[in-house]
Amino acid sequence: MTSSTSTPGLTRFNTSADGDALAALHEVCASSAWGGTLLARRPYATADDLLRAGEAAMAELTAEDLAEAMAGHAPIGRPKAGDPTSAREQRGMAGASEQLKADMLELNLAYQEKFGHVFLICATGLTGEQMRDAVRERIENTPEQEREIVRTELGKINRIRLTRLVEEDPA
Repeated sequence: MTSSTSTPGLTRFNTSADGDALAALHEVCASSAWGGTLLARRPYATADDLLRAGEAAMAELTAEDLAEAMAGHAPIGRPKAGDPTSAREQRGMAGASEQLKADMLELNLAYQEKFGHVFLICATGLTGEQMRDAVRERIENTPEQEREIVRTELGKINRIRLTRLVEEDPA
C-alpha cells in the first residue's frame, strides 16, 4: 500500500484501545518489542507512515526479539491449524506433491537443527519448489547471514500483514 491518506482501517487502528491495537500488532508480528514500538508511535497520519514505522522497528530488533518474532511462524508446509493467515501465506505448498512435502519437512528439520528456529521466508506468491530451493540455498549460510535474511523476510511479511490490517473494512 502506498497511501498518503488515512483509511478506515488505519483510523480504527489509531483509535482502538491499547490492548486491542497491541493484539492486532501481535497477529502481524509476534515480537513484543516490535509491537510495543508501533503502539507507542500511534497515531499514524497515513498507512505509509505506519509501514515506515514497522520497517524502522524491524531494523531495531535484537537477536532475541527476532527469535520471539520467528516463534510466531509455522514451518513452511505446515500452516497453523485454523489460522487463515498462515494458510493464505503458505498457499504455494497447498498442492505440493507428497515428495515435495517430504523434502520440505526434511529441509525444515535440518534448517531448524542448524539455526535453532524455523525456516522463515515471505511465502506469499511463491511456489513450493521456490520455497524448497530457498531453504536449500539458505541452509549454507552462517547464522549471522541468516539472521539478517530472516530480518528482511520478516519485514516483507509484516508489511503485507500491516497493509491488510489497515485496508480491512472496519464494519
